[in-house]
Amino acid sequence: MLSRTASDLYWLSRYFERAENTARMLDVAWNLSLIPFAVNAREEIAAPLVISGSGALYEQCHGEVRIDRVLHFFTLDENNPGSIFHCLRDARENAHAVRGKITAEMWESVNSTWLELREIRELGVDGYGVSEFFDWVKNRSHLFRGATYGTSMRNDAFRFLRLGTFIERADNTARILDVRHLSGAPAGDTAVDFYRWHALLRSVGAYEAYREIYSETINAERVAELLILRPEVPRSLRSCVQQLCELLPAIEGDAGQTSKRLAAVQFARLQYGDLGHIVDTGLHEYLTDFLRRINELADTIREEYLEVV
Repeated sequence: MLSRTASDLYWLSRYFERAENTARMLDVAWNLSLIPFAVNAREEIAAPLVISGSGALYEQCHGEVRIDRVLHFFTLDENNPGSIFHCLRDARENAHAVRGKITAEMWESVNSTWLELREIRELGVDGYGVSEFFDWVKNRSHLFRGATYGTSMRNDAFRFLRLGTFIERADNTARILDVRHLSGAPAGDTAVDFYRWHALLRSVGAYEAYREIYSETINAERVAELLILRPEVPRSLRSCVQQLCELLPAIEGDAGQTSKRLAAVQFARLQYGDLGHIVDTGLHEYLTDFLRRINELADTIREEYLEVV
């Protein structure tokens, strides 16, 4: 497969996953900011800026941190390369470039999403409904992923699509867990802390999984264990890296030896890791190291597979 084609497929899925993750992140900030007894509503509103690392760009474009401005910045702002509008537009452009490599159902999903988004933009997020918009983004991402999984041949095109999904997902889970951990008390024994962890679990679709696996009240250590080490949870770090370890060796050819090694090393750290080690290391320090490693892996995948030689 040509490097350019592989890159377009990889980024097509990354952009869709990023749009969904952004919607999930904003949904948390939006709901927590509405809690009347929140310790610091402004902190909740600013959390997406911290998670995404886009605080400087926001300040340059919008100045004061306000919920309406933050929502616009992350949803329909063309000046923010990480906005949902930008992600879905870039996803469509990537899909158009590889039209012959994706199925008709996948293209229809991508194209109709873009057309609907342009209509929503005319109304604005407030006019459409804030919660309704977040649900729409998540549903469109699910539709694209379902079309991909249900209609694509299991070839290298499919593998690069899936690689993009799991690289983006692992990065997002680590970032949102780190920021939420730093913003809440470690004991998690106040009403606000409970709602913060509850919202975090909802944001990564893991609330039901937590309730099924653990019987105790939601607390920070168990949330960390769930989202880092549990293989049953689709958005856990272990689950994402395990998928990367299965996808990389299946790509045809001898390229990517360093990528395969980095993925295998990181998976071993998660597979044989335990909560005690994470606590001793410090959750923030552990997640910072993970983000460094997953971004090193992403850079290596780009160099070994996606750059034109």
